[in-house]
Amino acid sequence: MKYLFFVTIIWAFSFSLIGVYLSGHVDAWFSVLVRIGIATMLFLPFLKLKGIKTETIIKLIGIGSVQLGLMYCFYFQSFNFLTVPEVLLFSVLTPIYITLLNDILIKRFNKVHLFTALLAVLGAAYIQYSSISEHVFLGFLITQGANLCFAIGQVTYKYLLKSTPELQTKPKHTIFGLFFIGAFLVAFIAFFIFGSAQKLPTTALQWAILIYLGAVASGLGYYFWNKGVVKVNTGSLAIMNNALIPLGLIVNLVLWNKEANVVKIIIGGSLIFASLVLNEYLTKATK
Repeated sequence: MKYLFFVTIIWAFSFSLIGVYLSGHVDAWFSVLVRIGIATMLFLPFLKLKGIKTETIIKLIGIGSVQLGLMYCFYFQSFNFLTVPEVLLFSVLTPIYITLLNDILIKRFNKVHLFTALLAVLGAAYIQYSSISEHVFLGFLITQGANLCFAIGQVTYKYLLKSTPELQTKPKHTIFGLFFIGAFLVAFIAFFIFGSAQKLPTTALQWAILIYLGAVASGLGYYFWNKGVVKVNTGSLAIMNNALIPLGLIVNLVLWNKEANVVKIIIGGSLIFASLVLNEYLTKATK
């Protein structure tokens, strides 16, 4: 759980950095390419594929292409239609996607995980339900594309590691480069087709933010997030996906003075973390 909390704090800053400094100023497809490219270079030196089957290599590349590559393509585009608080709000359905996808994979319905995930969604929705701007339906759909890709990646990565003996004793930093290779392939194709060379970064600050997002938020962030994914139950994983919402809103409020209802953040955030505690308790009680 400590890995998920650590990365959640890091990612809480990413939303505002993108929304304030990159969105509308730097081509979104280029931002995705650079961010993933830096993360890929960070892990390539550690890549060791001895003893890993070709089928497993392809699966890891595929998971990365979806969880990070496709997800970022949707995610960065969403800021063209939505404010930072709206992007945060529209991620509330991710826990539901995670619980349902996991149940499909294991062919077993877990009502405890679904109930606590719904509780987390209610907490997240309560924080921002009254401050959605008009004409954001397209932005909502784009965000759901990102949420679904992120959920698919987390669930399949967790399932693959548990069901593949050759990966269980393999140091994860020696295979995680495959994850980013898959993401980079998607980002490269997307930029080649949709990108614009007319909107590249023009300031040192924009480049610094891209480097931070690539090395820290993406590189280290996704490594430790997926490391935490395999150590918690699906219910806790689903709920932690919504912990970003109160933390992201607090960062947006404190650092960039965006309007937000502090009372709602506290109440909604408390409900999210209460659902986490309840999930841990119910999971242990039903074993």
